[in-house]
Amino acid sequence: EPSIGETGCPARRLWVEGTLAELACAASGNPPPRVACAKLGDSQDPPPPSPNVTRAHAGTYQCQATNAHGSARRNVTVAVEYSPAAVSLRVLPSANVSRGASFSVECRAEGLPTPTYGWALPLAPNLRFAADNRSVAVAGAAAANRGLYTCTATNRHGQRAGSVMVRVDESWLALLASLGSLGAVTAVGLAAAGGYYLKTTACKKGEYNVRDAEGSSEAACLHRQRHDRGEIFGIQLTQP
Repeated sequence: EPSIGETGCPARRLWVEGTLAELACAASGNPPPRVACAKLGDSQDPPPPSPNVTRAHAGTYQCQATNAHGSARRNVTVAVEYSPAAVSLRVLPSANVSRGASFSVECRAEGLPTPTYGWALPLAPNLRFAADNRSVAVAGAAAANRGLYTCTATNRHGQRAGSVMVRVDESWLALLASLGSLGAVTAVGLAAAGGYYLKTTACKKGEYNVRDAEGSSEAACLHRQRHDRGEIFGIQLTQP
């Protein structure tokens, strides 16, 4: 009767995507048995040797050796390794970030072996990378954090990259600047109005330099009175 052992038919196989797909098992027996393998759960035999391996080839196959005296079966598990694919980036909560807010950029990729991750991004002191390097968190977004974030997933079969643009919205600064300018203009206006008020209404009576008052068009009258400290001239100013 036929016999299928580990030597001629290893229970585990490792294929690489893109290589030729071929599953062969050797069996012993007399007369030499015929061996056929089929993927469990599939109604059809696996693809012929010429097509390239795809991820769909991964799974468990059953190989059966048959001759005139009987048959033997053996299960073979096939794993398919492949270079990183379907790299995607996601910005949480949004790629449009308000200044001072926190956000994170996550990177995901398929691949076997599991990919490692690397980043090319705007350098800033407020970056914190996850332990597996799959994500980067930014606390207190500033102008230095805006730009292109690129994640590269790599394994022994290759690498692939993906990018996302992050924008830091600083429009509120312009608003504050406008408000600040408006406040400055208002302050100047108030100061001018106050000066005009003081000039035209307040402090009409007081002690002034006589010589200055004599030459002023606002001096309506001058009078003199004696005081312990000397002579004091009272000046009454008219409206301009």
